[in-house]
Amino acid sequence: MDSLSKEFVTLNKLGTRDVIGLVNLSKSIGWDYDELDIKTVFSCGYVFGHKNKYGEIVSSAAIIPYESKLASIGMVIVHKNYRNLGLGNEVTKACIDILPLNNSILLISTKEGKSMYERMGFISIDHIHKLIGKNIKIPNIQKKENLRIEPINEEDINQIIEFDKEAFGDKRTSLIKNRLNQSYKSLIIRDEQDKLRGFGLSIKGTENLILGPIVAFDIEIAYILILELTKNYIGKVRIDIPSGQNLFIESLKELGFNEVGKPPIMILGSEEMPKRNRHLYGIAAQIFG
Repeated sequence: MDSLSKEFVTLNKLGTRDVIGLVNLSKSIGWDYDELDIKTVFSCGYVFGHKNKYGEIVSSAAIIPYESKLASIGMVIVHKNYRNLGLGNEVTKACIDILPLNNSILLISTKEGKSMYERMGFISIDHIHKLIGKNIKIPNIQKKENLRIEPINEEDINQIIEFDKEAFGDKRTSLIKNRLNQSYKSLIIRDEQDKLRGFGLSIKGTENLILGPIVAFDIEIAYILILELTKNYIGKVRIDIPSGQNLFIESLKELGFNEVGKPPIMILGSEEMPKRNRHLYGIAAQIFG
């Protein structure tokens, strides 16, 4: 891919025919979006990108609108040969402009992108903890007898969506349904009164088994979900944990996870995070806020 000036690229709203081009763009900067990831993004939101005169995708950004007044931006990528042309700003602005003016927009920033987002009006309000483990060693623990752990079924979905809403701060029906379809494992925990106490998903990526969302009534339930989702898995495991879950982070470090980053959460159109109940122990993925 040759380095060209901005006059040779055009901004487009992308579609499912562009999935492979987006996978290739992701690979060009060392990110690991695969076809299923990008199809999930298309099923939940909108993707914009610049194409060069050969039809190759040289930039991207995606926006995922949720069901109240919150949205999340992610997958902001500019090919190395097309940087310093303002493409990142332009493609991110296209995402913002597709929403109503009164929406709040979250994003989880890279170190390189933070100054651009600040120029666009985003402010830093929080952070997440990125943890990666390899060949996690699962300890023998005595689980509470009153807990029932099962795969998620169709009849669980509406209750899970409401449980997730209170933890995340907005309802995200489409994301939860599509992420379930993409999942490697999906588990729900109920107590002896059949009350929902937690749920969690794992997604098999090209480099990592990705855990999330992990939503649980307490740290013990969250910990059990991690043990069950990683049982018998050989390879690298990743989880991104919201701030304030320090005890949970320390418990995962004892399993062999290491903290490898603390990227900032930024927001536009508000000065605070959406209201959450502190039951979110692992986000779905950085693109989903």
